[in-house]
Amino acid sequence: MTALLAGGSLVAVQPAAADEGAARFERQQITWRGCATGPGDQAGKELDAAKAQCAVVTVPLDYRRPGGPTIKVAMSRLKATDPRRRRGVLLYNPGGPGVPAMSLVLQVKRVAPAVAARYDLIGMDPRFVGRSTPLNCGWPRAVVGSAGKDRRTFDQGVALARDLAARCAAHKELLPHASTRNTARDMDVIRAALGEPRLSYLGSSYGTYLGAVYLQLFPRRADRVVLDSAVDTGLFGPDLTRTQGAALNAVLRDWASWAARRHGRHHLGATTADVLATVARIDTAAARAPLRVGRHRLDTRALPMVLFGVTAGDSEEAYASFSADVRVLSQAARGVEVTPTPVLDQVLTGLSAPDSEGSAAVQTAIMCADRAASRDPETYYRDIQAHRADEGLFGPLTRNLGPCSFWPAAPAEPPTEVRNDVPVLMVGATGDPGTPYAGQLRTHRALTGSRLVTLRGAFRHTVYGGLFAPRNGCVDDAVNRYLANGVLPATDTFC
Repeated sequence: MTALLAGGSLVAVQPAAADEGAARFERQQITWRGCATGPGDQAGKELDAAKAQCAVVTVPLDYRRPGGPTIKVAMSRLKATDPRRRRGVLLYNPGGPGVPAMSLVLQVKRVAPAVAARYDLIGMDPRFVGRSTPLNCGWPRAVVGSAGKDRRTFDQGVALARDLAARCAAHKELLPHASTRNTARDMDVIRAALGEPRLSYLGSSYGTYLGAVYLQLFPRRADRVVLDSAVDTGLFGPDLTRTQGAALNAVLRDWASWAARRHGRHHLGATTADVLATVARIDTAAARAPLRVGRHRLDTRALPMVLFGVTAGDSEEAYASFSADVRVLSQAARGVEVTPTPVLDQVLTGLSAPDSEGSAAVQTAIMCADRAASRDPETYYRDIQAHRADEGLFGPLTRNLGPCSFWPAAPAEPPTEVRNDVPVLMVGATGDPGTPYAGQLRTHRALTGSRLVTLRGAFRHTVYGGLFAPRNGCVDDAVNRYLANGVLPATDTFC
């Protein structure tokens, strides 16, 4: 097996004896150590300060060939704070895909101390992410962005997507094995190596898809499972975002209504229509020429990614922050010399920065390994054109093609069909712009043993614990009760 690049250095991938089979991974001994890897490892220091432990497990690169090459998967553990009432382990995945989760167990403990009392909290960096045999394609840009306003800007995106995919070709022996199915299998290796008969799980956003796949593969090994803001399991893959149009329009209108009621503070328009017209003028100006925003230049392909910030949550703080950014952009669209807000400056810096940690490439690799994308750019262009009228702002972003259309490796397995009756608690919001509620309902129907607690009238992505969006006591109580006593609500309920 060829070596793979990890963090800029070569890491040998050693083959295992062919006759040992998959069971040997479940029997491996875990050696717990401190978490900090050096003086500059702030996340590791925070884990150590919280008395967490860290370890790695060995897993097959390809579970169909358990005697073949292996990789390392890293994890952290926060032991239950009430050992006498300890129930088991709860693994947390925050979404992404491709987000390191080792240090995020600290957030779970902070927002849900009652859960941390009963469970050992496990944070796993998924395969090829963070400390888990990291993969980096050396991308000069992290995202393709929007298709823009015309064929010329669409073709620019096609060229960038093709280039990014080509830069991952050096890893083509690894890419088919970056799938969610394999990450779910890694989770079960961790469960077995920990000596636990069953695994409890909390997943948000993409983490709900990972949890659903785990349920499908290992239904008898799941204990108490919570899925927060579920992905449509029948659609997950490179083109999932194309379903977001109506939800994005709805959250933008909700924010515009909020801003209109505060016109005296934000000066974006006295009515909802006026505020939306301000956004439209910014969009039109960026299509004519890039906006000058301090040291940045913001063109029509990047603008929708900036305006996607409206999805950060429907709290006063989040909407006010977004309004401040839009006011800067509105002034820039009129030719006024502006200084970006600190948030806007950070966003614009990130859009032009290289994918130095490899996180965007790995996120793409996971989606490409889960489901194949169309390899014909024209299918995307026709789809974008067909939705110019109803999704003129965000459609060219959410319906655009990405590197998966030129990916150097095909998925090793077909997409996972999720349909089972394992008991699950689902929570979500009707106005979720990240995983639209219609898709949550489809997943709810596929998980026939699930109960759904819905936060009505909220425009936020994720709803439990205030981990990534404003928290809600009704939702938190439902989740905490279920994790404490294992009893699902008798029926679907609303908060």
